Amino acid sequence: MTHDSSRPTPPAAEHLTAQSSSAATSQTEGQPFVHDARIVLWAPSFVASRSDGDLESAVDGFYHGDRRYLRSLHVTVDGVRLAATNAVTEAADRALFEAVLRQVGQSTADPAVTLRRERSVAPARFTELIEVTNHGSQQVACTLRVTARADFAAMDAVKAGARPATVPAACEGSGLAWTAGGDRLTLTAGDATADGATSDDATIGADGDEGTLLFPLSLAPGQTWRRVLTARAESGTPTPFAPVAATERPWDTLEVSCADADFARLLSQSEQDLSRLLLADPEAPGDLFAAAGAPWFLTLFGRDSLWTARMLLPLGTGLAAGTLRTLARRQGRATVAATEEQPGKILHEVRAEQQALAGGTRLPPRYFGTIDATPLWISLLHDAWRWGLPDAEVAALLPNLEAALSWLTEYGDPDGDGLLEYIDATGTGLANQGWKDSGDSIRFRDGSQAKAPIALCEVQAYAHQAALAGADLLDAFGRPGAPRYRDWAAHLQQAFRRSFWVADEHGRYPAIALDADKRPVDSVTSGMGHLLGTGLLDAAESRLVADRLLHPGLADGYGLRTYATGNGGYNPLGYHVGSIWPHDTAIAVHGLARAGFSDHARRLAESLIAAAPAFDSRLPELFAGTPRHASRRPAPYPASCRPQAWSAAAAVALLQALLGLEADVPAGRLTLRPATGTTLLPLTVTGLRVAGAPLTVHATPDGTVRAHTPAAVTVDVQRAAPVRAS
Repeated sequence: MTHDSSRPTPPAAEHLTAQSSSAATSQTEGQPFVHDARIVLWAPSFVASRSDGDLESAVDGFYHGDRRYLRSLHVTVDGVRLAATNAVTEAADRALFEAVLRQVGQSTADPAVTLRRERSVAPARFTELIEVTNHGSQQVACTLRVTARADFAAMDAVKAGARPATVPAACEGSGLAWTAGGDRLTLTAGDATADGATSDDATIGADGDEGTLLFPLSLAPGQTWRRVLTARAESGTPTPFAPVAATERPWDTLEVSCADADFARLLSQSEQDLSRLLLADPEAPGDLFAAAGAPWFLTLFGRDSLWTARMLLPLGTGLAAGTLRTLARRQGRATVAATEEQPGKILHEVRAEQQALAGGTRLPPRYFGTIDATPLWISLLHDAWRWGLPDAEVAALLPNLEAALSWLTEYGDPDGDGLLEYIDATGTGLANQGWKDSGDSIRFRDGSQAKAPIALCEVQAYAHQAALAGADLLDAFGRPGAPRYRDWAAHLQQAFRRSFWVADEHGRYPAIALDADKRPVDSVTSGMGHLLGTGLLDAAESRLVADRLLHPGLADGYGLRTYATGNGGYNPLGYHVGSIWPHDTAIAVHGLARAGFSDHARRLAESLIAAAPAFDSRLPELFAGTPRHASRRPAPYPASCRPQAWSAAAAVALLQALLGLEADVPAGRLTLRPATGTTLLPLTVTGLRVAGAPLTVHATPDGTVRAHTPAAVTVDVQRAAPVRAS
């Protein structure tokens, strides 16, 4: 998920945005790195900081919606900067920061005074409990100083590395305030003294843009002083989507006990992050979806939100239903060139304001420039029905289904060659409109870039699967048109087989795309992993793809590379030309499992699971494609979002694939076909759901699998025959 039409400068895509109008006169230093930021969030708000808790780097701040309110926050004691000793993300919305104050109250070489910050984020607000404790043997008198600045910077300006002008601070009551237009930020300190420590009232000061709170402290040995800082954001422009209360999460708590503690921790952290990435549709507050990720994409993205909901179907159909309906309300109704809206089309993203991106790209607040969201919407509706979405809820979306199917055949294939393709007709939109949407992502094997219109290999698989899935739904609900879409899918399959297959010294494989001249763009990429299990390939073709995915050029890192090492222009830190995306790997793992290649799926899944500890079990949007023999841990991609919804959901997709878990509630069947040889066993999972009922699965190393559910389905446990990579 990048946004770049021309990508004239490195590194990647959407991350290299031009400064917005709000930062038109500010300096630009290049896109800020975020891999070392500590992010705590409750959508649509988050705080990004350093490991000592201070807000000082280019990306740091307190954000609400697509705007940064608090630009910097520093805590010092007697002018001594904090020496960070510990930083822990306790939950998605809470973090703990611990530090020592060197030379403060010391009578020996040992630190004597510590400072602890407990940060919690809620929508439009964050609080921070500050504790100063005297562990020494003598009385300590010192002054704690809190300084803060605000800039109300638009998100695209922050992403561009701009340095927007800060806003004058003002003393207001017992705290500080900043105002710009209709936006407002306040910072106050609440009384929380304890343990006999004393403090005079804070001295409040405002000098230009800097607001200051001074607290004189007097601590006897063993005493602790406490205050609670509270920052509140008031937006002059309503955010497009509403926050979600903790009690409204549309799934049960997922609990996993298995032999691989890293995988259990990954699932736990992923579920926490997904809970805080949820947003609600203000037009129907009960309809929830997952925002794409923080810091850059904390809003509705058609593709990301659909894939996230699809990966989480084993946890229930609630998120899928909310995502489907939220997008259906915004489905294209007319042909609008400026936004790339077309009848039946599912949109790309929704923002509060226009996004100003690199190379003159300008994305309107409601933008439809995506080739894959529409078929993915259709497939999610079908898959949710198979997992037990009630018939009444499916039936209510059938008009949207019919419009989406019409878009596939009438708009998705403008030249009538039987394949879906895209081109930016506006001149200011995204040059590439699949999930690899950076400007340089679609390349030939020699590294040269393909020219649009582009027909992506994975989009053909999505469209084929969607047409068949849509036909099944039309038949099941007594609607006409199913034969037309089955015929269309068959013709697409034939066109794909004629046009996409190429060969190199290792054999045949599908090209990533066709270019404007219908030439196969012959680079070896992860895109072929999205073809498996969609019905587009036959058994022999599936075997070729399965084996190529595990070739070292793609899979000798901590997951699946987007672009193989043998291609011209390969870069392990290239956004879409060598990096590893967890969701991309998980899609391939799931496809391998569905196509019957359980051993391939297991090996690829375990390589991604091995990356999790390097990122504190919070898998990022992407990371470097460095081979495992070159590094004992994966290197971060410095501008990567973390948390990211589909990266978090990837953990559940891995679990589903390794269990071989598939549902067909309309047929009354639940199938399990666990992968052989997995290091996860024994494994027990609770918190799964099928047909709205709880599902528990237990698997042992000897191949015994038990599943328990009160749902009206027959549980069919199959043994996967291992098919090893050649």
